[in-house]
Amino acid sequence: MLKQRTVKQLVKTVGVGLHSGTKVELTLRPAAPDTGIVFRRVDIDPPVDLPSSATGVGDTRMASTLDNNGVKVSTVEHLMSACAGLGIDNLYVDVTAEEIPIMDGSASSFVFLLQQAGLQEQAAPKKFIRVLKPVEIREGQGDNEKWARLDPYNGFRLKFFIEFKHPAVDGTGQVAEVDFDSESYVKEISRARTFGFMQDVETLRGMGLARGGSLENAIVMDEYRILNPDGLRYDNEFVRHKILDAIGDLYLVGHPLLASYTAHKSGHSLNNQLLRALLAQPEAYEIVTFATEEYAPRAYLRQTGQEWAFN
Repeated sequence: MLKQRTVKQLVKTVGVGLHSGTKVELTLRPAAPDTGIVFRRVDIDPPVDLPSSATGVGDTRMASTLDNNGVKVSTVEHLMSACAGLGIDNLYVDVTAEEIPIMDGSASSFVFLLQQAGLQEQAAPKKFIRVLKPVEIREGQGDNEKWARLDPYNGFRLKFFIEFKHPAVDGTGQVAEVDFDSESYVKEISRARTFGFMQDVETLRGMGLARGGSLENAIVMDEYRILNPDGLRYDNEFVRHKILDAIGDLYLVGHPLLASYTAHKSGHSLNNQLLRALLAQPEAYEIVTFATEEYAPRAYLRQTGQEWAFN
């Protein structure tokens, strides 16, 4: 049986929010089977729980934000991506502010924290959402058209196209594809950092965003070039980060997907709309478990034994 998973022990870290610039204490704790990933604002008395769910997402400007009657936790996508990549089903995420710390701008710090806590299988079957028919969301027209799509697939793969019309981005690969049947989340995706443009910084800060951004936690570009002295971690780091984000956004549906995801210029908003469109069509998906390994997808079979998910 493919089993659910949590962490073995509590682990803590401190960082700053990318958009708020606020210091945040983050604690990851084990959770019982069928709990899901639950964010908890412990700076509020009494604490407020925000379970990860597609319908629990409110604001999607520059990040995915969970909202429970006005209590928010934003920028959850990188931690959610790490949880998906390591196959974690159940986890409590305690935070002392309304934003998850940005760390180095990728998911690698969260992968390290989760591995430091240790991964523990639980006596309950792992539940998957199997996509049964194509679901697609489109916005805009012509050069401004954006779209995201889920298709049936017995595994989990993603393909992403970006188009920024910026020399530093255009000079790298603008298409990336990863299939976790054979590729590693930790090696191929987790280290890709978020990115931004200097000319947008003042506008974003005027909107209350990007106040904690720096060369330490993002790839930053002026009108022509990358400003980070160490350059890129991957030749196509920009589009790989978009895949990292998409993995986290999609995991907000509550269970790992058995699907093929394809997107063109998509973002947090479109990804969330895609999940809502899927859930609105009961005939488009089913919840499945695997009592034996014979029919389980290879991507998730790698969670068994000593080899963790997507590693």
